[in-house]
Amino acid sequence: MIKTIKVMLLPNNKQRTKLFACAGAARFAYNWALAHEKDNHLNGGHFLSDSELRKKLTELKKTDKFKWLNDYSNNITKQAIKDACAAYCRFFKKQCKFPRFKSRKKSKASFYLDTNKMQFSGTHVQLEKLTNSRKTSKQKFNWIKLSEKNRIPLESKYINPRVTFDGINWWISVGVEVSDSTDLPQNDGIGIDLGLKQLAVCSDKNTYENIIDRDYQASVNLYNYGKGIA
Repeated sequence: MIKTIKVMLLPNNKQRTKLFACAGAARFAYNWALAHEKDNHLNGGHFLSDSELRKKLTELKKTDKFKWLNDYSNNITKQAIKDACAAYCRFFKKQCKFPRFKSRKKSKASFYLDTNKMQFSGTHVQLEKLTNSRKTSKQKFNWIKLSEKNRIPLESKYINPRVTFDGINWWISVGVEVSDSTDLPQNDGIGIDLGLKQLAVCSDKNTYENIIDRDYQASVNLYNYGKGIA
């Protein structure tokens, strides 16, 4: 069974800036791939596989205009192209509407991580190529603090790790394999009947009074006492 674990990241200001840049690289690759598929189809061409598009992008990175893509993990753009091709295929299978181009302002900032280049400790996660420097002192920049300690198991095979921004915080989510639960319930459970006079009557013969009515009656009694009625 696959269980998804999501933990909030605590990046510093420089790391936060780099995370947004990584999401921007993923968005560019997605839109670039989708535009190629669309133009190719309008010109009567066949469907372009993600491997074909990745080769084209590799050539594009060699130009001065797009060499900035080399500053980011190749796995980010690789997966973004796969996502675009998958969305394009689903459209022609009538499983979804035509995929939209991702907007910098409206689309959710996110990018993919390579499982072989990612590493967890009890308190941090190491991401690939946040810095291009090979100096040991600079490599610390690749490690981002996690908001929860030991939440993600260290000795696991991670599936489809993604980094996303929800408008306030950055998060990392990974799928991990866990064994299916074979534990059986230790009791038969109870039935609960909700009412007005009594809040709940349970099949185990326990009853719970309506707290709102009780507090209201107490207020009425206090009011009457103050007026000299009670």
